[in-house]
Amino acid sequence: MNFEKIRQAAEGYQADMTRFLRELVAIPGESCGEEGHVRRIVAEMKKLGFDEVRIDPMGNILGIMGSGETLIGFDAHIDTVGIGNRANWQFDPYEGYETDVEIGGRGTSDQLGGIVSAVYGARILRDLGMLNEKYRVLVAGTVQEEDCDGLCWQYIIREDGLRPAFVVSTEPTDGGIYRGQRGRMEIRVDVKGISCHGSAPERGDNAIYKMADILQDIRSLNENPTDAPIPGLVRMLEEEHNPEWREARFLGRGTVTVSEVFFTSPSRCAVADSCAVSLDRRMTAGETWESCLDEIRALPAVKKYGDDVVVSMYEYQRPSWTGCVYPIECYFPTWVIPEDHPVTRALEEAYHGLYGTQRIGAPETLSMRQARPLTDKWTFSTNGVTIMGRNGIPCIGFGPGAEAQAHAPNEKTWKQDLVTCAAVYAALPGCYCP
Repeated sequence: MNFEKIRQAAEGYQADMTRFLRELVAIPGESCGEEGHVRRIVAEMKKLGFDEVRIDPMGNILGIMGSGETLIGFDAHIDTVGIGNRANWQFDPYEGYETDVEIGGRGTSDQLGGIVSAVYGARILRDLGMLNEKYRVLVAGTVQEEDCDGLCWQYIIREDGLRPAFVVSTEPTDGGIYRGQRGRMEIRVDVKGISCHGSAPERGDNAIYKMADILQDIRSLNENPTDAPIPGLVRMLEEEHNPEWREARFLGRGTVTVSEVFFTSPSRCAVADSCAVSLDRRMTAGETWESCLDEIRALPAVKKYGDDVVVSMYEYQRPSWTGCVYPIECYFPTWVIPEDHPVTRALEEAYHGLYGTQRIGAPETLSMRQARPLTDKWTFSTNGVTIMGRNGIPCIGFGPGAEAQAHAPNEKTWKQDLVTCAAVYAALPGCYCP
């Protein structure tokens, strides 16, 4: 493989990738409102000569380059979060800006840059005559990830019938190769009470007081050491508690925190007759949705209040931009691909051949990036929760931009990252299918 030609080809497309990204940024595209992004990506794929371009019933954009046997997937979610408080932005988040080295705007790192690099990586394969009978590549611009990560790929796998040999997530990786992430789930705890007039609270049964006891136990579950009366989640990093403790230590411990509180009461002069909370539960290797629900149900305060407490998992069923409703549990499994897996090795081979053994990037990013190993992990969640977590398809991460830029005001990415990723995406299929 001529890595130098691949590098040069990617550098030659820097201006085109910058233009494409800035045009995507200018189109608002929050979850369930991605149609503008989809239409713009369709136009770019067709211009660049993709062999197949289609929009599936959910609204995902699927582009295929080549006609070989092994299907290799590149995933880029094309929805963004909102802009939040506009006063926190130093520039217009949709107009964005451009300098010699960086591009600013909502979605530049999270993660419209990923679709840009993937589309041009596929084009480089055609430019350099690297497509053959061994493989074809799927570039998927996926929807609703910010709302419900992985839902899009559940649809692609189960309904579109596409099952790649492996998938590269193009979420931002700060110049590194990421081989896993903690999972997460959204838990709801409901507590029943009995209302009465607030002047005589002893006549009722205050649901908020019951919930207060439960919340103390939930905090203990997150913060306690292993040997406490309520053993803390840190126990899953220890061999005696978790057969997958090595990968748990790689990914980091699980956590649980309260994210929302709800209640009902006849008035401000009454005892609350119900209370509910949402829990954000982050899961490490070895934890499952069943184990996470069971540990809440086993808390002393939950058991104390018996049938007055219900612990459940949320379900997502919001319509996509096409009107498609595809219900799924709000469970996003932990996943990690082994460090010696053929996909891990192939991506490392492609990167080493192009750029060496250290992370690269714009000058302002280098000190932080090169202080970390090349192959590492994400802190946040990605569509890998379904690709590998639910469906067992090997998944690995390499994408332009910075994880810390995700959902932040004044979001930006770097032109060098777009080039680097396009080159690696072009080299990878040949390393996996020599």
